[in-house]
Amino acid sequence: MLEELEIRNLGPIRHALVTPAAGMTAITGETGAGKSMLLNALRLVSGGAARSEAVSAGADATWAQAVFTVLDNPAARAIAQDAGCEVQDGELFISRSVPASGRSRCVLSGHGVPRSVLSALAGELITIHGQADQLRIASAARQREFLDAYAGDGEQLAAYEQAWDAYRTAQDRLDAVGNQQAQARARADYLRESIARIDSVAPVDGEYDQLRQQRDRLEHAADIARGIGVALSALDPSQLVDATDASGAQEALRQAVDALRAVRGVDVFDDIISRLESTAAEVDDIVFQLSSMVDDDGEEADLDAINSRIHDLEDLMSRWGPSLADVIEWRRTAGLELEDLDDSPERIKRLEADRDEALQAAHEAADALHDVRQEQARHLTEQVNGELSSLAMPDARFDAEVRACEELAAHGGDAVEFLFTPFPGAGRLPLGKSASGGELSRLMLSMELAAADARAERGQGAGKGTKGTEGTESTNGTEQALPTFVFDEVDAGVGGKSAAELGKRLARLAQGAQVIVVTHLAQVASWASAQYVVAKSKDADGQVTTGVTKVTGDDRVREIARMLSGSESAASLKHARELLKSSEL
Repeated sequence: MLEELEIRNLGPIRHALVTPAAGMTAITGETGAGKSMLLNALRLVSGGAARSEAVSAGADATWAQAVFTVLDNPAARAIAQDAGCEVQDGELFISRSVPASGRSRCVLSGHGVPRSVLSALAGELITIHGQADQLRIASAARQREFLDAYAGDGEQLAAYEQAWDAYRTAQDRLDAVGNQQAQARARADYLRESIARIDSVAPVDGEYDQLRQQRDRLEHAADIARGIGVALSALDPSQLVDATDASGAQEALRQAVDALRAVRGVDVFDDIISRLESTAAEVDDIVFQLSSMVDDDGEEADLDAINSRIHDLEDLMSRWGPSLADVIEWRRTAGLELEDLDDSPERIKRLEADRDEALQAAHEAADALHDVRQEQARHLTEQVNGELSSLAMPDARFDAEVRACEELAAHGGDAVEFLFTPFPGAGRLPLGKSASGGELSRLMLSMELAAADARAERGQGAGKGTKGTEGTESTNGTEQALPTFVFDEVDAGVGGKSAAELGKRLARLAQGAQVIVVTHLAQVASWASAQYVVAKSKDADGQVTTGVTKVTGDDRVREIARMLSGSESAASLKHARELLKSSEL
């Protein structure tokens, strides 16, 4: 419920403070006085477009603030908390400043917030029915939400949403497993191809290093043979095929040992002899190794085959290495993994069965929801058309249609559409494309009345208020924050008895909601719990400004009289008093 609206420097309004009643509040004044500025202020705090030209002449910025009670509005409190604002004393302070140049600033209870937060809050706090605001109900989603609220099908809708969530979960699980299976098949194909490649090469651990050594020997065979020959000829020429009688190092060492042993009677050479014998043994071993290498060098080998084999091994190591031992180990583990991979068709079948069962349950829940929606759409159509007859629109027709769709969606399997026929013979057109601003406002009033009556029948009304009630309504001792409806142009083209009926219906809606109506008809304003007058005046500097004043008692009688006849004659004042007295539910 809107507790307070304050405005500074908005068009001709330098300052205004409005505290709407809990029931019905009328905003009146002469044509051109600036009544629309109050609606513009509400649109500003509702996240509407900000225009710098709306700033009062000579002012730096325009500013508007609305105070809402959200004690029993958990959705609004949740939006505020998500924006980082804590609700204190059950109230939210929403303000918007628009500078003469630059960007506007949105503040929620002292915290700067994006404009989208104000728009989201407005969707939970206030509904403006004006020519510039009717497009919201033109959307299919809004119409479906309105019908659901009217139908009170929360139980069926919750059951469907639960079934839909179960179906989506089953489908998502099936999709995930299907993706996993596709990935598993791709992985299995890769493993099979990789294993086949490794097996075709058949690597042996340590083979790579041996082949590289063998290749090195073959590539340097001449140099190796020459070096071995020279070394053997120096150490032991007898090891060579073309050996000569020349003695080598081994023979020289033996001769040295023999010469020293030949010296008799002294042991001074024992250590030297031992060292010479050790050196001779080391030379023997070296000669043996060199001789063996001469034998290896003599074996035939295909250098091209060795290089090809090395290339194959290096290819394996580049893919599954880095070492050949790593390749062999990868082959072993890949074989085990390939054995574990399974397409699991049985699992897929189980998940498909679960999905089909959940889809069937969702269809059944959608059918139950459809039946309720269709039945309540008929009731809504009848009720709204009955109200239209009393609001100077006897030939207009409203139709709420519910059509079953082939595919289910998050909110059911229905397409909900509101259609309007302004006069007989005219085509049925979507809401918002077939009526003037005044007709749409009265149509929306009829719809809101139907919704309020439906809530009252279900015991969800906010209580029965009377004209003059202030604050929140009370039902069974429990305070409830009231929804706020704002009507503009609702009285366009209406007069006489129809005007009185219009006022009566606005007052009836105000029994369970806060209603603010901008009107030029006394027959409508007389039903209000509170009345504000918007009037022009001149300040000390001679500039024209607009003020907003709450009128009560005799002041209100004079305003009603002015609205009736344009004067405050005795007859018009009497008529005004009679009208105010008779405007009681």
